[in-house]
Amino acid sequence: MDLTDLPRNRVKERLARDEIAATMAVRLVRGVEIARIAATAGLDSIYVDLQHAMFGAETTGQICLAALDIGITPLVRLPANQPEHIARAFEGGAMGIIAPHVRSAEEARAIVDAAKFAPLGSRGVASLSPLTRFRSYPNAEAMAFINALTMVIVMIESGDGVAEVEEIVAVAGVDVAFIGAVDLAADLGIPGEFDHPRLHAAISAVIAACRRAGKHAGLGGLAARPDLMKTYAAMGARFISTGADLNFLLGAAQQRARGAHSLLD
Repeated sequence: MDLTDLPRNRVKERLARDEIAATMAVRLVRGVEIARIAATAGLDSIYVDLQHAMFGAETTGQICLAALDIGITPLVRLPANQPEHIARAFEGGAMGIIAPHVRSAEEARAIVDAAKFAPLGSRGVASLSPLTRFRSYPNAEAMAFINALTMVIVMIESGDGVAEVEEIVAVAGVDVAFIGAVDLAADLGIPGEFDHPRLHAAISAVIAACRRAGKHAGLGGLAARPDLMKTYAAMGARFISTGADLNFLLGAAQQRARGAHSLLD
């Protein structure tokens, strides 16, 4: 199979080198410009957040295709961990799916099964794919290439998920355990208490389990706490969410508004 000019998964490559892979959530911008803006900002990836955004499949696919052509990794956070959502994300051009609220190895195995072609899973075969630039290749070669290119990222956002994390990250085909610190803190009964020892212990346990299993740990929800991000990166977190486009716009607008209103002070 001639791999010339086929997409490369920048996130997967950086994680394989034990480097930080920086991503951002897309929840507001519905145009393909967001992919170019993210690349210009220096990000390695974007993820279209279908769990929290009102985007349709067409918008999601267009953003993913733009990211592919620009050279950053397009990911999709699923609205639910169902095979049809997983297949549509990949067939629209995503290089990886982010599965929310994974609580058990059984769930993780089902997600991998839906995400991968045989022999790694049971995903249905489409004749042409954005991930091969719609070129025609023998099915066996295209399936093997896409299986190697794509990622399965499972979110650990609950006490149950933390308790089962050793088994979850042991599932073949799981690449990243992505800690959702906001939901995890809420599930532990300490919403918003990001310095709480119980949250620290839970995050530390997930990162340690990933390191032992040879998998990668990710971290989201702590972009406003660079001190904590640095602590967890030192422990081994490598897939880092920098925030969402909505937060970036609101934060910058608030700063400029305060500056304007203080001009006569």
